Amino acid sequence: MAGVDILSTAFSGANTAYLAELYARWASDPGSVDPSFASLFSAMDEEGAAILHDAEGASWSPRESMIDGGEAPPAASKGAPVSVASLHAAADDSLRATQLIRAYRVRGHLEARLDPLGLQIPKPHADLDPATYGFGLQDLDRPIYLGHIVANLIGTQTATINQVLDALRAVYCGPIGAEFMHVQDPEHRNWLQKRLEGDNWRAGVSADEKKVILHHLTEAEGFEAFCQKRYVGTKRFGLEGEDVTIPALHAMIDQVAKDGVRTVAIGMPHRGRLNTLVNVVRKPYTAIFSEFAGASFKPDDVQGSGDVKYHLGTSTDVDIDGNPVHISLQPNPSHLEAVDPVVIGKVRATQDDDDPHARSRHMALLLHGDAAFAGQGLVYETMAMSQLIGYRTGGTIHVVVNNQIGFTTVSAHAYSGLYCTDIAKAVQAPILHVNGDEPEAVVYCARLAADFRQKFATDIVLDIVGYRRHGHNESDEPSFTQPTMYKAIAARPTVRTLYADRLVRESVVTEAEATAQWDAFQDRLEESYQAAQTYKPNKADWLEGAWTGLKPPPVGAVDAEPATGVAVEALRKIGEALSTAPSDFNINPKIARQLKAKAAMFQSGEGIDWATGEALGFGSLVLEKHRVRLSGEDCQRGTFSQRHAVLTDQVNQNTYVPLNNIDAGQGVFEVYNSLLSEFGVLGFEYGYSLADPNALVLWEGQFGDFANGAQVIIDQFIASGETKWLRMSGLVLLLPHGYEGQGPEHSSARLERYLQLCAENNMRVCNLTTPANYFHALRRQLKLDYRKPLVIMTPKSLLRAKLAVSEPWESPRATTFVPLMAESIRSPKGDAIERFVTAPGKAIYDLLAERPERALDKVAILRLEQFYPFPEKLLAEQLALYPKAKVIWCQEEPEKMGGSDLRRSPDRRRDAQGGSQGRPSDLCRPCRGGQPGHPAWPASMPASRRPGSPRRWASA
Repeated sequence: MAGVDILSTAFSGANTAYLAELYARWASDPGSVDPSFASLFSAMDEEGAAILHDAEGASWSPRESMIDGGEAPPAASKGAPVSVASLHAAADDSLRATQLIRAYRVRGHLEARLDPLGLQIPKPHADLDPATYGFGLQDLDRPIYLGHIVANLIGTQTATINQVLDALRAVYCGPIGAEFMHVQDPEHRNWLQKRLEGDNWRAGVSADEKKVILHHLTEAEGFEAFCQKRYVGTKRFGLEGEDVTIPALHAMIDQVAKDGVRTVAIGMPHRGRLNTLVNVVRKPYTAIFSEFAGASFKPDDVQGSGDVKYHLGTSTDVDIDGNPVHISLQPNPSHLEAVDPVVIGKVRATQDDDDPHARSRHMALLLHGDAAFAGQGLVYETMAMSQLIGYRTGGTIHVVVNNQIGFTTVSAHAYSGLYCTDIAKAVQAPILHVNGDEPEAVVYCARLAADFRQKFATDIVLDIVGYRRHGHNESDEPSFTQPTMYKAIAARPTVRTLYADRLVRESVVTEAEATAQWDAFQDRLEESYQAAQTYKPNKADWLEGAWTGLKPPPVGAVDAEPATGVAVEALRKIGEALSTAPSDFNINPKIARQLKAKAAMFQSGEGIDWATGEALGFGSLVLEKHRVRLSGEDCQRGTFSQRHAVLTDQVNQNTYVPLNNIDAGQGVFEVYNSLLSEFGVLGFEYGYSLADPNALVLWEGQFGDFANGAQVIIDQFIASGETKWLRMSGLVLLLPHGYEGQGPEHSSARLERYLQLCAENNMRVCNLTTPANYFHALRRQLKLDYRKPLVIMTPKSLLRAKLAVSEPWESPRATTFVPLMAESIRSPKGDAIERFVTAPGKAIYDLLAERPERALDKVAILRLEQFYPFPEKLLAEQLALYPKAKVIWCQEEPEKMGGSDLRRSPDRRRDAQGGSQGRPSDLCRPCRGGQPGHPAWPASMPASRRPGSPRRWASA
């Protein structure tokens, strides 16, 4: 008992304060204390120091020094002084034990029981061995003072090593493996530590909560079992082996609903999507079963080719304990993680429309596969946006549905780190690994993740470690490549079976009740299956919520353009804001000169350049109370120093946005310099446009070819989202384009790629030549009663070209966008014109400069402003004015690029002659030129007037 007496004496009353004062002295001057204490204090980590820091008492409470000549004061309770050696030994024990405790908090997950199959057996780690810290077998039952370090974990300030180990292993080495000590914010870290060590989740689950978990497992597994029976061999990418994901999603949504969340936007790959659709987002079972039978997900009178059922999404409104919540599941192609930034952008738009200062009310919930989370760079791009001012959404909960395999690839070949979730550490996100066959642990972690997001507005990851009961799909044979894993899977009961047996043993339910619950759910599914034979959707899920009031896009060609003109007074008001900065704003001298030039521009009515026309378009929309959002790399200033939408004070770095200072009641103009990402940022802006159709949303590439890195978003979402999923978007892509000797990567925006994607009037593709037409093109995006994406080949050299200007009031005079712009006839009679040259974009100005040089008076020039939808009727009208002219096509791009070398399929040629509107497969295809039905030449054009192979002006 002597050891205990010394221990209790050493760390009682005045002795504890004595040690604390010694530590404080050592901290300011290591040479001021006994060398034995100096070596002890120098070995302490932050938690050991915290013990002594607490003992010092309040900083505001004066206290006389207790140190006199290095002698310890009398002990408060024993009355006899304790030797320095005894103090040293007791403190040494405490500090070594503290190091052991910290090791479990940092590395306890390495010995956690995470694999339900038992194939990945944790190896003992030296840092978790008491012997590493000098504790032998004889020391494990000796009481050690630990102060507040274990108070939350054990409930007392003194404990034996064995007691400490039992508590630590229960928290950190059971079915939950927590990684949070990498988080640098001490508030975040300490909050998680206190919750994990103090919640006692095992004892905190009531009988009613256990029944709810069983109910959700019954729905999850029951749905998959029914589909496996009714649709043998049909691909559905079932959730079997990860069924606990459904209770986890319910737990998260329930938890955040209680905390005020009003919308939850879910993004996920195809695995488990059908289960999530019916059991979380509450799509009718009947609708799903009808789609299994080949029925469309939309009414027959709604256009669109549709998509496979495990790519589709839906939304619903639910009431959770009196809290209304709108839950949506975003459609996603087979590009797995491509939906991630789309969901984040959608949530950001919802937050901005509601209250940007209360982002916690709207939440993103992303599900990932383990291989995709580690392997797809878009995951990092999405997480990298999480705390950026233009993209943050108050934190995202990431759920990794960890099958421990990617198609046939094992983890050793799938990622280089310890876990598939290691990438999350780059953004300081905590990671909760949990055994998928432990439903109560999973539900606890789901709620913990929800609480963390709500409290700290940052990302957190829940890694549910399970398995995939079938192969990659239901017709796959996984034992070809993973025989050991699939022997273990075949021998393992389902998680619902295991949990039901456990609740029977605990007398929470009877075996008969568990069986009856299963049978009742199967009967319900059978009823839905029978009803599906005659099921037809009665409405399309796309013009609701923020889209209310908009209409389905028209079928076929649209000749009329909406009115986009603006009153002269409004333009003058915008011009005044654009040319003015606050008097106390230290503006850059070069910018000051530009503002003076703008003021003169508006005063004289001459020389409105491209950037000013753009600003007038933006300003006119915010005056009409629309939100305008522009993002991209360096787009505040503009890659070519043309925009200067945000001015920077040269003294204090403060910023000023002229377009946000037009009128007190205006809308918001936002322009953000994005992170160096194309894929992620374009996906984000597409998602934003889905949630707010009344905002003008634009993404700008530094150079047009930068869009190459975002091609998946362009192909799978922007070009085809409407026809596949009934999701319209008014997103604008600004792609700098033009051959000015800067090499291939900095010249072409790959116009031909966008034209190859054009079909069924799915989007608009333009190469504009005047600031005024650019102004109208921007305004047209919000003046239509439907939405279409717009791709613009924006200029580079034309940004400052003297000819590429418009009169400031030209915009309201020409009250609409002009897809085909004719010049005045250059001779008294049209039949005197020998050549009729049609060209887009920058090529126009090359022609205008060259024509007088060559004295070509019998050449007329036509500006093609919009490639798609192609203005055939307008072109035919222009051609009729020049009956004898040879038609020439001119472009700056090489022959096989740009818009020249494309023709229509046979179906499209019939369209030109008044036939059908074409089918989804009707894409443009390359040709050698001179083909009937070439998109630039109406079918009625005589063969003698049709162009040969497309060529440049120099060879025409």
